[in-house]
Amino acid sequence: MKKIRKVLICGLGAIGSIYATALKRCPDIELKILVDSDRYHKYQNSPIIFNGVEQSFDYILPETTNYIPEIIIIATKNNALNKIIPNIKNFVGKETLILSLLNGLKSEEVIAQTYGKDRVIDSYYIGHTSTRKDRTVTHDGIYKTVFGEPNNNALTDRVESIKHLFDKANIPYEIPMDMLYSKWWKFLVNVGYNQASVLLNAPYKDFQKNEKVNNIAINLMQEAALIAKAEGVKNTEQFIPEILEVIKNMLPETKTSMLQDIEAKRETEIDVFAGYILELAKKHNIETPYNKIAYEIIKAMDSKLNQR
Repeated sequence: MKKIRKVLICGLGAIGSIYATALKRCPDIELKILVDSDRYHKYQNSPIIFNGVEQSFDYILPETTNYIPEIIIIATKNNALNKIIPNIKNFVGKETLILSLLNGLKSEEVIAQTYGKDRVIDSYYIGHTSTRKDRTVTHDGIYKTVFGEPNNNALTDRVESIKHLFDKANIPYEIPMDMLYSKWWKFLVNVGYNQASVLLNAPYKDFQKNEKVNNIAINLMQEAALIAKAEGVKNTEQFIPEILEVIKNMLPETKTSMLQDIEAKRETEIDVFAGYILELAKKHNIETPYNKIAYEIIKAMDSKLNQR
């Protein structure tokens, strides 16, 4: 097992800042944050504030050629992925692993088209939502990274390497036996609660206390579960009961990342949620009316941003 000593993080927002602050505390980890020139100057002049503490990091630009990390952690929004892929070119060595924490089901596939499947590890973030406003990020520390090979009966060297890194940095994680099921599980959470929260302007307390509000999320997830089953995912009947238990424990006043995007007038990730559901629904000839409506409404919300 090769030990990870050099780490590159792409994205210093609500999710990336959680990992950056955790890894920064490790004295034997050389951590760098990849940024463009605009963010380089922005962060130098106005560092992010994580849980009330101003954070300074070692920022590098895409043109840098003297840093080859053992792992690259991508924690941007999906709409930045097409920019990130060429920007990490100088940092991908022969043994560099790539961990994508992006929402949706396609980012690993897209990254692998450029850098190969042998570099990319399936993964996602799950936990309490961070609240980001301007340069301030607040998070209660309840989260975990789910990662691994498609089947994790026996851990591969690359999974062991990431496990060792996360143990050292006290980053909570889970390595599921069935990664495909696990990724679709997280996808259903996003399809249901991210989208419903935007449609209804609802924080988690509304889903916890109002059955009619929660039923919108359930209907969105039921359609996604049908697609998952058609895609060959096993045990899809377990998805929604498991997810409902998790939602009960979310902080009531917090909001989904998609609702935060709407409120901050940022473009949403609707294309990787309902957009992908509609793409697969056409492939399998499955009706998905709730996701179709969600797509059309949230896409219209996004279009208003382009008019400003």
